[in-house]
Amino acid sequence: MVGIVGYGVYIPLYRIKVEEIAKVWGDDPETIIRGLIVEEKSVPAPDEDTVTISVEAARQALKRGQINPERIGAIYVGSESHPYAVKPTATIVAEAIGATPQLTAADLEFACKAGTAGMQACLGLVKSGVIDYGLAIGADTAQGAPGDALEYTASAGGAAYIIGRKDLIAKIESTYSFTTDTPDFYRREGMPYPRHGGRFTGEPAYFKHVISAAKKIMEKEDLKASDFNYAVFHQPNGKFYLKAAKKLGFKMEQVKPGFLTPMIGNTYSGATPIGLAATLDIAKPGDRILAVSYGSGAGSDAFIITVDDGIEEKRELAPKVREMIKKKVYVDYSLYAKFKEKLKMA
Repeated sequence: MVGIVGYGVYIPLYRIKVEEIAKVWGDDPETIIRGLIVEEKSVPAPDEDTVTISVEAARQALKRGQINPERIGAIYVGSESHPYAVKPTATIVAEAIGATPQLTAADLEFACKAGTAGMQACLGLVKSGVIDYGLAIGADTAQGAPGDALEYTASAGGAAYIIGRKDLIAKIESTYSFTTDTPDFYRREGMPYPRHGGRFTGEPAYFKHVISAAKKIMEKEDLKASDFNYAVFHQPNGKFYLKAAKKLGFKMEQVKPGFLTPMIGNTYSGATPIGLAATLDIAKPGDRILAVSYGSGAGSDAFIITVDDGIEEKRELAPKVREMIKKKVYVDYSLYAKFKEKLKMA
C-alpha cells in the first residue's frame, strides 16, 4: 500500500479583511461576506512567493515524515504563480531541503489542481517501484486585479505531501480524475491578472467536475457519503464548498475541519491540500477521508484516504493548520497593494 508519509503546511502571517477591500472599491462588505462566505484572506509578505511557501511546507512535511531528504526521488510543485516563467520552482525546493542531485523534478500547472496532480504522479512512481519517496507540493500566491471580485478571495499558502510505502500516516486507497476542456478561467502569457467567466465558473465548471469526480470514485469503490468520516473539496469561496458538500450528501460535521476559506481565502493550488492537512490534524486512525480538488480549464482529482496508526506519533512533530491560521497580523489596503506589487513604480 502506498500513502502519505508526512505532510506540512505554510500560510503567510499577514491578513486583510473583506471590509478593508470593500471600503476602497465602495462595495458593501456584508453582501460580499454573505455571498462568498469569506471574512479575510492571507497575504504574502514582500519576500514571500511560491518558492518560499513551498520550501517551508516541504520542511514541515520532512519533520513529520522523519526521512532523509536524499531518499526523495521526485519533487513536483504545482502552482499557477511560479515566480519564473523559465526556471523551475521544484529545483530550488530540492536544493533548499537537501534532496539534490539524484531525483527528477518538475513544475506542474493546472490552475488550482496542480498540487493534487503532483500527488498522483508521486503515487504512480512509488507504486511502480521507480522511487522510494516522492514530494508533491501545491502552493500559490494568487493574483486578483484591483477591483475584481477575485481580490476578495485570491490568497497565498501551500501544502506538501511526502508519498511512500513505509511508516504511513494515511493510506491512499484510490484516486480518480474527471477532466474536460472548459475554459472558465485563464491568464495569457505576460498578463498580470487572470480573467474569469463570472457565473459560468459555477455550474458548468466547478460543480460539474467536483461532483462528477466525487460520485465516480464513490461508485468505483462502492461507497456513499455516510461511509466517510470527513470530506474536503476545493474551495474558491465558502459558498461553492458548502453547496458541493450538500449536493453530494455530506453533513457539516464531515466537511467543517477542512473548511478554511472564511479565514484565509482561496489558496488556489494549496486549497485542497491545506484543507486535507487540517483534516489530518484531527482525524483518528481508521477514519476515511474523501478529498476532491478542482482546477479551471477544467478538471478534478479525487482521493479516498484512510488514516493509519502512524498519525498519532507524527502529527505533533510540526505546526497544525489552525495553529498557523491563528497567528496573524492585519494590513490595510495600502500595505496589501504594496506587498502584492499592485503599485508599479516608475
